[in-house]
Amino acid sequence: MTEKVVGSDTAEDIPEYPSPRSGTCPFAPPPGLLELHDKGKAVVRARTWDGSTPWVVTTHAAQRQVLSDPRVSANIGAPGYPHTTEAMKAHADDILPSVNNTDGAEHARWRRMLTSSFTRHRMEKLRPAIQQITDDLIDTMLAGPNPTELNEALSLPLPSLMICELLGVPYEDHGFFQEHAGVTNARFKTAEEAAETTRVLRAYISGLIEAKMDAPGEDVLSDLGARIKEGVLTMEEAAPLGHILLVAGHDTSANMITLGTALLLQNPDQLGALRENADDPKAVANAVEELLRYLTIPHLLARRAITEDIEIDGEILRAGEGVIAALPAGNWDPQAFPEPEKLDLARAASHHHAFGWGPHQCIGQQLARIELHVVFSTLFRRVPGLRLAVDPSELKFKEDSQAYGIYELPVAW
Repeated sequence: MTEKVVGSDTAEDIPEYPSPRSGTCPFAPPPGLLELHDKGKAVVRARTWDGSTPWVVTTHAAQRQVLSDPRVSANIGAPGYPHTTEAMKAHADDILPSVNNTDGAEHARWRRMLTSSFTRHRMEKLRPAIQQITDDLIDTMLAGPNPTELNEALSLPLPSLMICELLGVPYEDHGFFQEHAGVTNARFKTAEEAAETTRVLRAYISGLIEAKMDAPGEDVLSDLGARIKEGVLTMEEAAPLGHILLVAGHDTSANMITLGTALLLQNPDQLGALRENADDPKAVANAVEELLRYLTIPHLLARRAITEDIEIDGEILRAGEGVIAALPAGNWDPQAFPEPEKLDLARAASHHHAFGWGPHQCIGQQLARIELHVVFSTLFRRVPGLRLAVDPSELKFKEDSQAYGIYELPVAW
């Protein structure tokens, strides 16, 4: 759906953003977004939910340019920032500085507080535990009712258990924080719902940090408590960090496991290739990168505000304007990924933007990758007869969430 808008010099069609997904191919980015590639321009205007018309960056190369440019800000309170939801916009001025909404040296300071907890080496040390948890969950699934629902059986428990272990959060509270993560990621929540779920989660995280200041363990929340004692952080700063890590650390991976499984079940030739190479770590890692590219769970990101005029592909983006690097479009850019609509697990796809790009690239991406490596190399090997238990047309996809996925995936074997 487009609207004719008359500018000072020319008239141009302004597409709606985000546009609806295709009912016949819900794994692909919205057709309206992919059509922007056909315009032959890397950046176009689009109309968002509040009537504003930020720039949308559609090509892989231009996204790398804009997401690494210091004149582009992640500050959600900056003029022109294209807020994802009404709730985000309503509370933009109340958000304290943190790792996800600061820039430059200030952002680097926040990020340094977390990087030691998420290094590749430290994440690799978790691989045996991830493998054991995956096998235990599959054992339980196979011993239970057939068919079953994959989100409940595997997709949510695995990353939830791992992020709880890493942060020092009691897993018995998983129902509580999973419910609030759903509210956090909902596109159509009210400002009041957003404020309440934020208050509740941060009070919960604060209570855990306070307990760990008295009895620390080897976990991230204990590390944050130690920094509070040192005077490096305040509790008001530490709680949002824990909140961000808890929500992002389980919800995106859970959606990726479910969505990736459904996609593979719809592509039996590629699933067969994955089964044949399940014992080849490099082949499995490569397959995971292609699945990440193809599906792009953070489908409404990345969003920024322009602080100084910049030029992209001949267009001048002015200070005070918003810009959206539409990650699914970059991951389906035919210049970066020939025949992007073709799922090819042998494709060299590690240059995708499923974890973003630039200084704000996802800090937990190595943990997510290892979880996906283990799940996709184990699930189809151990359950070779896995299949959908419903017609694909019955699946409900999460277009109303900031993290794309499937609400329920009934499977049988």
